Amino acid sequence: MKLNEFVTTTGEVILYNGKPNFDTLEMLSKEAGDIWHSSFEQGYKNVFPELVYQTAVFFMFINDFDNLDKCLSWRVNPNQFAVRQSVWKTLKGFDTEYKNIQLQALDFGYNALRNSAAIPLYVKGLFEENSKEEIKISAKDRYVFFRKNFKIDHSVFMLYREGFWKWKEWNAFFYAKKNFKQSSAKPIIKPRELLAIEGNPTVSYIIPTMMRQDFTMQLLKDLATQTFPVSQVVIVDATPKALRDEKIYNSIDFPFELIVKWQETKGSCKARNEAIELCTGEYIVFGDDDVRFQSNFIENHIKVLQTYKVGACNGLDIRADNQEQDLTDLEDKLQKLGEKRWFVGTSHGFSNANSCVKTEYVRKLIGNDINFDGGYGEDSDFGMSLIKLGQIVVHNPFSPNLHLKPPVGGYRFWGNQSKILGKKRKAQPWELDTPVKSVRPVPSPTVMYGIVKHFTPQQVLEYKYKHFFLYLFKGSKKGFLYRFFRIPYKNIQFKKSLFYAKKLNNLGVRHK
Repeated sequence: MKLNEFVTTTGEVILYNGKPNFDTLEMLSKEAGDIWHSSFEQGYKNVFPELVYQTAVFFMFINDFDNLDKCLSWRVNPNQFAVRQSVWKTLKGFDTEYKNIQLQALDFGYNALRNSAAIPLYVKGLFEENSKEEIKISAKDRYVFFRKNFKIDHSVFMLYREGFWKWKEWNAFFYAKKNFKQSSAKPIIKPRELLAIEGNPTVSYIIPTMMRQDFTMQLLKDLATQTFPVSQVVIVDATPKALRDEKIYNSIDFPFELIVKWQETKGSCKARNEAIELCTGEYIVFGDDDVRFQSNFIENHIKVLQTYKVGACNGLDIRADNQEQDLTDLEDKLQKLGEKRWFVGTSHGFSNANSCVKTEYVRKLIGNDINFDGGYGEDSDFGMSLIKLGQIVVHNPFSPNLHLKPPVGGYRFWGNQSKILGKKRKAQPWELDTPVKSVRPVPSPTVMYGIVKHFTPQQVLEYKYKHFFLYLFKGSKKGFLYRFFRIPYKNIQFKKSLFYAKKLNNLGVRHK
């Protein structure tokens, strides 16, 4: 493909097709994006929905976002787009094995976002041309995309869902299987050189904790030795009175304002929200109580946000082998990761164990949705909510933490009750006015709530098909008949989970 060249005032070359607004392109070149388009108005919004057969609801960007002038989107229009020349060369342009140029562009944008650490953005009005294109992706094209990007299992599942009785689907399946193979690992865009911190931004660090006061003290000591100091640490401690040491946090003088709030409510989401109300910093770093990190941890979080000009980042979370490991072990694990560590692109998840967000965007969300208390999924929901504001959440490998994961304590102590049935069970917040009785809902109702909240009813249905497909065929061959006869009970569990999820969704987002 022959692309035109635009040279920015800094000397960077931007390649483009179509007629972009060069003043806007100049501005965009100084920000986080690597690829830009205005495809929503040109017929590409939410095109290729069949991607759901591979990703179900586990890809945050399967749907394009509404009511935003700028947002993440991999659905590139080949006739109206711009890209940094360096990125185009690294990613080797469009894959010409596809005969369909529209699919070439979609494959390029998809892999840029998901695998290559490039950031593709929809920008309203960047291109003046708004005539809608007719998107033609045939069954053969669809299976070729799946064959080149995913394991063959996903093509089989698509064949099942699209209609295994249709000869057209079988023909396309075998065509792709015979003529193409799964692509090798994709090239990775190298991280930008981090700039020195501008100004003197203030940072608040939030620690929700429960029955882990010794781990929290260890974390406070790591915070006290930071090369860029935090100005404030807010601890919300839910340790029961009988088990807590109320003087422990005052036993050492720390070089930051330390606020300790003894939590009277229940739930990690409520705890974070109580802490957020007390934060005064320009940035908020969210952390679990059982992490350790190096002295440049905070500094690099701020540097990444300022260098990429984004509102949030998600740090590298390294799982410890045991709770006795320390920063020496963290360094060893980072050395073993080698080049695999250096991925700074769009984060495909969000972790409250290690993340940094501009306070202004936290305030816009108010905080965590407490409908997730008693279960799982609040991290992903918070990240997705930031993205729906139009924010880019980047993955930050420069600020790793060692996640100790001790077997006792933490807010999952309350959530573990959800696995118990009968008289010993303690009701969870998500049960609302309908306590669980003889059937335990599976998957977790709060995870299901997140799915119902952020995805379409059709995608929820596809998730159900995928859930049962994996349950039935991904286990041992010996256990297949057992799993097959257990499907009716599993379906009851799934319906129970969906029942609670819909009740939570009807309540709407809550923060207190």
